[in-house]
Amino acid sequence: MAQTKYIFVTGGVSSSLGKGIIAASLAKLLQARGYKTTIQKLDPYINVDPGTLNPYEHGECYVTEDGAETDLDLGHYERFLNVNTSQANNVTTGRIYQSVIEKERRGEFLGKTVQVVPHITNEIKERIQQLGKNHEYDIVITEIGGTVGDIESLPYIEAVRQLKWELGDDNALVIHLTLVPFLSAAGELKTKPTQHSVKTLMESGIKADILVCRTEHELSDDIRRKLALFCNVKQEAVIQSIDASTIYDVPNMMLEEGLDKVTLKKLALSDETSPNLTHWNEFLKRHKNPKYEVTIGLIGKYVELQDSYKSILEAFIHAGAANEVKVNIESIHSEFINDTTIQNKISHLDGILVAPGFGERGVEGKIDAVRFARENNLPFLGICLGMQMAVIEFARNVLKLKNANSTEMDPNTPHPVIDLMEEQKEITHMGGTMRLGSWKCSLKEGSIAESVYGTREIAERHRHRYEYNNKYADKLETQGMVSTGINPDTKLVEIVEIPEHPWFIGVQYHPEYKSTVANPHPLFVAFVKAAKEYSKKKNGASLAQ
Repeated sequence: MAQTKYIFVTGGVSSSLGKGIIAASLAKLLQARGYKTTIQKLDPYINVDPGTLNPYEHGECYVTEDGAETDLDLGHYERFLNVNTSQANNVTTGRIYQSVIEKERRGEFLGKTVQVVPHITNEIKERIQQLGKNHEYDIVITEIGGTVGDIESLPYIEAVRQLKWELGDDNALVIHLTLVPFLSAAGELKTKPTQHSVKTLMESGIKADILVCRTEHELSDDIRRKLALFCNVKQEAVIQSIDASTIYDVPNMMLEEGLDKVTLKKLALSDETSPNLTHWNEFLKRHKNPKYEVTIGLIGKYVELQDSYKSILEAFIHAGAANEVKVNIESIHSEFINDTTIQNKISHLDGILVAPGFGERGVEGKIDAVRFARENNLPFLGICLGMQMAVIEFARNVLKLKNANSTEMDPNTPHPVIDLMEEQKEITHMGGTMRLGSWKCSLKEGSIAESVYGTREIAERHRHRYEYNNKYADKLETQGMVSTGINPDTKLVEIVEIPEHPWFIGVQYHPEYKSTVANPHPLFVAFVKAAKEYSKKKNGASLAQ
């Protein structure tokens, strides 16, 4: 397609309405009709990226193939579209201002006074159009974080206004996601918040082309007509987004509402090809009609906020569907695991996943959980810090290396089985300096990892500073913890296994980042299968008794 089309998704009335899911669902429908589509997220906070944000602040930090630390919405984009995102798909105010200030320091503005308009808005417009410049995509969807009216979002809204005018008719449109609340005392849905939100948007010079209305109750024709009239949109462009049992229902719901059709009509694109959602609906069918159930413990220290482990939770949904198993996740705070509580918290589970994280809080509970899984033949998967905890536990309790630890937790440990890489020791800036992005890994012949992946060479995404200390490799292997995945270039250990255990794997990387609806991650698929077999064996034994 000669001209890339642009769609902007804004939000009003309230945060957390699901702009990312709506953007991903629309992109899925357009992709299913044959249009090459990508999505980007513009975040209004001043951090350069989410890499230094506490998970309680912003949920998980999602890492792309090229090593960008990005907003968790990019995970939704990849899971829905099965297409890799990159640094270009996530822009923050911090990154925008950093770039403009650097240009000013280099003298690129020739002595001009640097201002929000035009310098900041020009930078935003340049970033928005970056993905469309090489004509790799027919449609670029841009989700603007925050809520219309927020002072932080104003430069983005102004950039959208300018860009919509510059691109011309049929080449850009604005979808405004808003809330239509139900007042139980009055017994009715209220349109006034949406009207005010649209008015606020219009005060910035932008007319919404399509309204997507989040609601807990069906929108009547009368309400749709009222919203169309007072918000200056066509009635067909008033789209209902009612609460769904799963986010994976939303593309079908948007298809039923005609969101993709009205979008294509406004962009002067053909809607003759019906969306092909065969594989998507097969996944949904398996997800909603499981033949078995397992309960897996997610052991972490940010469990109060589920978004902290968003990609892991979604990977379990994909793997569960692949196995026709419902995976019940039991979130367990590692700070509350100790000798007196562990039996009650873990013994009933069919498997445990020890989650990633940073810092020393809660690590002893993770180590205790690993020991329980190892000694009781409970299926175990350790991710990043979870893998490191498995190495520490084995060193302490099998090798009898007293006070073995990671130098992250104890800089003076006599046995640093996990240590900082040499190139990391001189780093003072925390942002964007970890081992990030896709790294190769060679798998040991005959290992569980090789059987899981079905190949000897893989590449997985990383986000960490500390590494398995190769000085202890021989001792660990001699006692039964085998290194089965090695980076061919750095010789760093990526995977450890205990062959005598039914299913015990720790990985230094983050497999959850690469799990999608179309391609469930093989490690999660195998882990859920192992948990299912463990559960059947356990329940069979209890029935026999």
